[in-house]
Amino acid sequence: MCSAKATTLQLDIASNLHKWRTFLAIAELGSLTRAALFLDSNQSLLSRQLNALERDCGARLFNRTGRGVTLSDVGERIFPHVKNLLADAEQLEVEIRGEAREPAGRVTVGSLPSISGPIVGRLFQQIRAQFPGIHLKILEGSSGQVEEWLADARVDIAILYRYSHAVPEQEQALASVESFLIGPAGDALTSAPEVAFSALHDLPFILPSAPNGLRTTLDALARQEHMNLVPVIEADSLPLMRSLVAQERLYTVLPIHAVWNEVQEGSLSAARIVDPPLQRIVSMVFARNKGPGRAASAVARQIAQIVDEQARAGMWRSTLQA
Repeated sequence: MCSAKATTLQLDIASNLHKWRTFLAIAELGSLTRAALFLDSNQSLLSRQLNALERDCGARLFNRTGRGVTLSDVGERIFPHVKNLLADAEQLEVEIRGEAREPAGRVTVGSLPSISGPIVGRLFQQIRAQFPGIHLKILEGSSGQVEEWLADARVDIAILYRYSHAVPEQEQALASVESFLIGPAGDALTSAPEVAFSALHDLPFILPSAPNGLRTTLDALARQEHMNLVPVIEADSLPLMRSLVAQERLYTVLPIHAVWNEVQEGSLSAARIVDPPLQRIVSMVFARNKGPGRAASAVARQIAQIVDEQARAGMWRSTLQA
């Protein structure tokens, strides 16, 4: 006897996505009048739909004001979930109908600023040329933020650093990246090709604040080597780190691609850290509870290609198989 069972789903919430489109339009525009114009409807109809929706939910979703409407506490909580629901429904419709022979839809990529800088411009160019039906959305944040976006499926693809010799099974290692001591132009220590990790003792550093993958790794290695590695200033902004190193003659630790242009122009200098080296892996991962659609898979292939091309230019070492 077959023991297979159908999945039990409660479809009341998703049975009529039109009402949630109404909710989203009113929430984003802050006015029934503006939402009615946007939806090519009329205000009285939207008002009835909103009242019916609030009855279905058993809670007030908006606060009415003299100037329009604002989300209630309940409305604020469900707003991001409704937005994700409608985005997923739109992508599902594209996939089912096959409206385009080429991949289409929105793909959200979450990345660290130091990685997205060398990749995003080229990625946009290639996607626009090869897959005009794909719309890119780029989110930049700290490693903790990107991990959170990934867990909440706010991004389809995340690009992260992994400070280990291997990445988890579900991730794709794109490149192996060495760490460099970054100093101002003409600095004797960072003008050399290499610098021993022990030379970082008591330097005036600007470093990202904890929790941060690089900071955690640096602190652990400094304790292991019985060194003092305390920053004189903490900053999570890559542009600020680069400018303060140049202007205030501080030091920081970054991969070479994060300061590629500045080193080429001569405003910063960089020496590879050795004895021991400090390496990281650039890793790409799909949101686990969404899975890669055709559009996300197409974007991922382009990212991998760009990383491989830049490895040949010396920005990092590719880990992709030939």
